[in-house]
Amino acid sequence: MNQLLSLSRLIDWINDKFGKLTWGLVFASVFISAGNAVVRKLFDYSSNAWLEIQWYLFAGVFLLGAAYTFLHNEHVRIDVLSSRLSKRGQTWIDILGIVFFLLPFCFEVVRLSLPVVGNAMASGEMSSNAGGLMRWPVFVLLPIGFTLLALQGLSELIKRVAFLMGLAPDPTLRKGEKTAEEELAAFMLEQTAREEAAAGKKA
Repeated sequence: MNQLLSLSRLIDWINDKFGKLTWGLVFASVFISAGNAVVRKLFDYSSNAWLEIQWYLFAGVFLLGAAYTFLHNEHVRIDVLSSRLSKRGQTWIDILGIVFFLLPFCFEVVRLSLPVVGNAMASGEMSSNAGGLMRWPVFVLLPIGFTLLALQGLSELIKRVAFLMGLAPDPTLRKGEKTAEEELAAFMLEQTAREEAAAGKKA
């Protein structure tokens, strides 16, 4: 299990780096969008290439940032059922979801997208829009993004199994979020402080 946890930490590190890369993609998209708007208004000139590069950058943010979002537990969760379960029950739901839904889905997307990427690269496929860009750079983001997401799913699976075995902390806690035990301890300290303050006033 220690080797698997080391693998999990490596995957987390890789996806953290890719996630931080998307910050630059967001900045580039905003810069290009603003620059394109200014040039179009001032010089009455534009190109479909500028529009398409924004779409490409947005695709990069979405696909390369998905694993980063999963890593930091910031993805959308619908906890109608799991919120009523114990932490172990919630962890089991996560494990089943990763094994039976997330990983197979990522595998299928990568398997089906690789031939499309290969064909686009071999043919030099271009956008059908006038002045548009080559298609393969944005196509290749699909297998890369879902491979990163699958790797993060594997990392989260390892962390959840380790948590159930008592070998790792709760992986679902967001950064800075307190565990139930820490919240209880903080509540008890606050309660004790209030009682001591009330006793001091009576004295």
